Amino acid sequence: MLEKLKYPIGKAKIPEKISKNDIQRWISIIEDHPAKLSRLVNNLTEDQLDTPYRPEGWTIRQVIHHLGDSHTNSYIRFKWTLTEYKPLIKAYHEDRWAELKDTKLAPIKPGLDYLKALHTKWIYLLKGLTSEDLKRCYIHSETKKEVSLAKNIGIYAWHCEHHYTHIKNLIKSRGW
Repeated sequence: MLEKLKYPIGKAKIPEKISKNDIQRWISIIEDHPAKLSRLVNNLTEDQLDTPYRPEGWTIRQVIHHLGDSHTNSYIRFKWTLTEYKPLIKAYHEDRWAELKDTKLAPIKPGLDYLKALHTKWIYLLKGLTSEDLKRCYIHSETKKEVSLAKNIGIYAWHCEHHYTHIKNLIKSRGW
């Protein structure tokens, strides 16, 4: 049961061979995410925002701010990969970032506004990528594996849906 709460849509499964349609579908998910998330959370109370989506999990507020943090890191990874040859990217301690005041206590409006602005720039970048750009890779500092920009788009489309579903399932289970 805990695994289903942690991964309500399952773990990310990115195909080995990524099609143009995959890329377009994933970019669409990323593009629509800020507005879709805002519609989901805008009418929640402060108490509801401070409710964890699972036992020992983050609150809705933390998830919203985490999305901005995580997607910022991804956006920067795209920029490094487009301007350097196979850069070694730095991982970050998302669990520690989630405990900082701007994530744990800040109102969600600035987080949602930030996510909207970030995604606007990110989508502009993604829609301009060539097939050669999509093959470019970075090296993850923890796994030492190469990750193509095409794969990273799929990972972050999954990430959008993953956390959206955490919040949606909590709202549904509580009858909010």
